[in-house]
Amino acid sequence: MSHVVDATHHELHRSTDWKAGALAGLIAGVVFLMLEMALVWIVQGMSPWGPPYMMAAMVLGKDVLPAAGTWASFDLTIVMIAMMIHFPLAVLYGVLVAWLIHRLDLAGATMLGAGLGLAIYLANFYVIAPPVFPWFEMAQNWIGVFAHIVFGAVIAIAYVALRKQDTADSRPGSSAD
Repeated sequence: MSHVVDATHHELHRSTDWKAGALAGLIAGVVFLMLEMALVWIVQGMSPWGPPYMMAAMVLGKDVLPAAGTWASFDLTIVMIAMMIHFPLAVLYGVLVAWLIHRLDLAGATMLGAGLGLAIYLANFYVIAPPVFPWFEMAQNWIGVFAHIVFGAVIAIAYVALRKQDTADSRPGSSAD
């Protein structure tokens, strides 16, 4: 009987809901940013504005980063530039994760999403960033790992909650076509 349920479940999710993936990426992007900023502040005792400065430096250059040992203060320009980098990437990752998990149920999607979040961290912080954005080395720590795993899991959870069900009427070859 469970095989029938699984087959029906997979049939209901045979296509990716791109809009849900993009929105899931935005939701996860907000959660990620808040989590990382809070952990940097609470656990490391560093400025919560440090992560946005690191993101903005991808466009503005490393000279915008606060000097070592100084407290990064709120700067609207820095935050806006960081968000212009962070949220399009979150949407891109959201649709990528959605495409990879679209046939899965909540548990499977969450596990794979968390794994994909870890893969995003490893690719960005150990492959892409070192030669191009070396200041990201300071974020090669458990906070970065944890925040990315949560990011991937939140994309998955949000996507599963938001995705539209394929119905018999919307499938190719159905009487509604």
